[in-house]
Amino acid sequence: MKIFNTMTRQKEDFETLEPGKVRMYVCGPTVYDNAHVGHAMSVLVFDIIRRYLEFRGYQVRFVMNYTDVDDKIIQRAAKKGVEPLALAESYINAFRQHLEDLNVLPATVNPRATHDMPQIIQMIRDLGEAGFAYEVKGDVYFRVQRDEDYGRLSGRRLEDMQAGARIEVDERKEHPMDFALWKAAKPGEPAWDSPWGPGRPGWHIECSAMNMTHLGEQIDIHGGGNDLVFPHHENEIAQTESITGKNFAHYWVHNGMLQLGGEKMSKSLGNLITIEEFLSQHEGDVMRMMVLNSSYRNPLTFTDEVIQQAEKALERLRQALRLMPPASGANSPEADQRLEQQTRLTRHYFIESMDDDFNSAGAMGYLFDLVRVLNQSRDTGASEAQIKTAQDTLRELMTVLGLRSERAASTGSEASPFINLLIEMRKELRQQKLWALSDLVRNRLSDLGVVLEDSKDGTTWKWK
Repeated sequence: MKIFNTMTRQKEDFETLEPGKVRMYVCGPTVYDNAHVGHAMSVLVFDIIRRYLEFRGYQVRFVMNYTDVDDKIIQRAAKKGVEPLALAESYINAFRQHLEDLNVLPATVNPRATHDMPQIIQMIRDLGEAGFAYEVKGDVYFRVQRDEDYGRLSGRRLEDMQAGARIEVDERKEHPMDFALWKAAKPGEPAWDSPWGPGRPGWHIECSAMNMTHLGEQIDIHGGGNDLVFPHHENEIAQTESITGKNFAHYWVHNGMLQLGGEKMSKSLGNLITIEEFLSQHEGDVMRMMVLNSSYRNPLTFTDEVIQQAEKALERLRQALRLMPPASGANSPEADQRLEQQTRLTRHYFIESMDDDFNSAGAMGYLFDLVRVLNQSRDTGASEAQIKTAQDTLRELMTVLGLRSERAASTGSEASPFINLLIEMRKELRQQKLWALSDLVRNRLSDLGVVLEDSKDGTTWKWK
């Protein structure tokens, strides 16, 4: 298996710190607003990666944090006239529901900055004692000049850097790029006691401390959006390795950004689509299909056309799982052989594709090869046993990617037995030449979003 490492800018053989085990940390959301589809893209990318690693036999300890104290949270809470921690809690609860709707596996741990405050404070103390941090009137800063390798993840030189959007320029700093580890309390803000007085942590130290607390000094994979490479992940490396003297993360994995109609989504442009808005019109697996049909490292264009393509592709997969053997019962050994061979090839090339830096688009191509041969083999007389074997393989590999074989329960999977019953009743009505009643069943099902497709071999159905 090979994984693209942002640190080295190349694919590398995947080797874990412990045989058979993966320590994986993914930066979660700063919970100050409704999560948007860009957040969904990131969590889906790393859910797919995690699922595949588990399929390949690894025991994955998966940690995704919530940043629940931050400048943006405080500012939004002040604007709304609510307590910052209460605001954060409400958005965390909403995000958890979104993850469930998107069929994202629960994390092993979801740490929060506010829950790991003693560890954060201790890490800052350790940095100060080692000479990597200094205090100025209750604020504590990291000395970037003490880190000789600072900038190696992003490929930037310290002398060429400019202060980023989340780095405060302060004349009290020894260097303009020194970043805050601890911020002195301001009136009305959440604050915790510390050796430097009441205050709260900076953004970057939170993730370093939570990593150390829940995964240890070294981890296998650190993930997040590519907008976090600098300054966030760069600063995580500086903080953690300055204390441990060890390589922090073996592999740095970053997903591309989601673009709305080719334009980067942003609050300033006012073109954000929330996860809630998307799920009100589409099921979660549609978003997952969009992610799977692209390379996780590339930008993902979000348009109505792309959504429709994902919906159609998802239905093609599910339709293949509903195929029944021909009513004639005339089996063809040639059709069986062809389907058996394609089933083996699909599994082989699926793994080969995913082993190549989680090439989900390539893997999906092989799933659709199996769907095509399944449809053809059914028409040419494949046996019930061989069709079932192929369908079982397709269902298994879909599950590896987090795709559901039917709509989520809330949107209709529980309706399948009743739909099939109505189809059987309609069949009897047609045999009795009760055409008006037969058409009534079809029309009523259509009103409920169910499309019937009649052929010489029987009737199948799908959701509109």
